[in-house]
Amino acid sequence: MLSEAFNYKRWADQRTLDAIRNIDGNEFPSALTFALQQLNHMVRVEELFRARLLAASAAHLSTNTELVPELHELHQRIGDSNQWYARYVDKLAPDQKNQSVLFQFVDGKRGSMTRLEILFHIINHGTYHRGAIGHALDLAQVPHPADTYTVFIHSVEPERREQTSSNFN
Repeated sequence: MLSEAFNYKRWADQRTLDAIRNIDGNEFPSALTFALQQLNHMVRVEELFRARLLAASAAHLSTNTELVPELHELHQRIGDSNQWYARYVDKLAPDQKNQSVLFQFVDGKRGSMTRLEILFHIINHGTYHRGAIGHALDLAQVPHPADTYTVFIHSVEPERREQTSSNFN
């Protein structure tokens, strides 16, 4: 299920990135700025937690930046992050999932989470920020994609829609 959750995240992130491309930055500059800021924060948090999972130095000193990268850079970084997490989850041994990871948040406070909790946080955090981006898409009059797990399941396994009522219990 954990691998499936990261497949879902990759799919949902891509749909959101595709929708953001349709924001007219001249007509709706604040909506585009907000969407990019949300993506920037999202990927910076993912990069911070990746460093924590690897017991590496913090990747960043903050969870956002004053100058926000362009969409093409954020797209690349989010894609790289999704690939890294998918590989990490696939290689994570069952006995590692509940190992505690000790770290320091960017505000200087200490933290402790299991590897599984960190992975759940990454999934949940992305969902939260894609939802916020949905509001920016509404303001910019761009249809936002349905990115729920049920839509994902039926898009990757369309045969599920073809089942008849005799298959249901």
